[in-house]
Amino acid sequence: MRLRPPLMPLVAALPSTVPFVGPEAQERDRGRAFRARIGANESSFGPSPRVIARMAEIARDMWMYCDPDNHDLKVAAAAHHNLKVENVVVGEGIDGLLGLVARMYVAPGDAVVTSLGAYPTFNFHIAGVGGRLVTVPYANDHEDLEGLLAAAAREKAPLVYLSNPDNPMGSWWEAAELTRFIEALPETTMLVLDEAYGELGPASALPPIDVSRPNVIRMRTFSKAYGLAGIRCGYAVAEAQVISDFEKIRNHYGVSRMAQVAGVEALADQDYLDSVVARVAAGRRRIAQIAEQNGLTPLPSATNFVTIDCGRDGAFALKILQGLLSRDVFIRKPMAPGLDRCIRVSVGLDHELDIFAEELPGALAAARGN
Repeated sequence: MRLRPPLMPLVAALPSTVPFVGPEAQERDRGRAFRARIGANESSFGPSPRVIARMAEIARDMWMYCDPDNHDLKVAAAAHHNLKVENVVVGEGIDGLLGLVARMYVAPGDAVVTSLGAYPTFNFHIAGVGGRLVTVPYANDHEDLEGLLAAAAREKAPLVYLSNPDNPMGSWWEAAELTRFIEALPETTMLVLDEAYGELGPASALPPIDVSRPNVIRMRTFSKAYGLAGIRCGYAVAEAQVISDFEKIRNHYGVSRMAQVAGVEALADQDYLDSVVARVAAGRRRIAQIAEQNGLTPLPSATNFVTIDCGRDGAFALKILQGLLSRDVFIRKPMAPGLDRCIRVSVGLDHELDIFAEELPGALAAARGN
């Protein structure tokens, strides 16, 4: 037997798993494509025509490396939020930024607080640096602010993760509640406030950005409302020293030239963003109507998906999901206890929601054994 270079013990101890099995992998296993791709919370509406035109215009320039400073996109994001450039860092989507945060604030064995069933990629990064996850169950389909605070204080956690609006339930907290939460956190605990769906929820859910606080990092992405999930680009805003600390370890050539230009153009076309937000709201209403017509309960949502309470247990909801997958409808579902009674359906194009409406009754009947 040949010898092999040894892995670091931390990596060797990790399972060979990924947070998500993508629809492409599922299609390869199935041997056919999905007819409705409404499970990954992408925007089927796509990016602004202005963004598409600009991307086409610069395609010839992709022989050049990107600007490692991400200068133009940082300037655009700072102006969008009325901040200084030194308060913005750009990364490979929120996922990439979460990986940096884990490296910046978590040592092996440190307790890190999140909600049970919250975004699994965060958990993946924490495991990758040897952190110890402390999970707080949801309360009434919302992340439990009081429970997160108590866990952070009890564990002396260096890091807490909270999404608002929330994935996977679509729920949200109003700005006043979030401000109270932030003020109650220990000063030595960094809060990652994931606002991937921030453009899609009510403005009242977004507290004013206060970059004087050194223990809050707020993250945004171009993957959701801006319709650019495929370019992998997002940004974080925080106190200037925190942003400077990102610069010590980030991949300076990680965000492509195409992604940087697309982000600048997307921020500039707020009229298109407004139109997408309106279409998403209409799509949420349509999904809710389909659910109710089939005797299921849609939960209130401030995102580009609707989480649907299937009325029984997790095994029943899983059968519905599997039934829809077998009918070429790609959706997902929460898996944590208490949340797993639900399925989660992304807003899609009209024809995709038509397919969902057509196929849900059959999937339900199969799950019920009818």
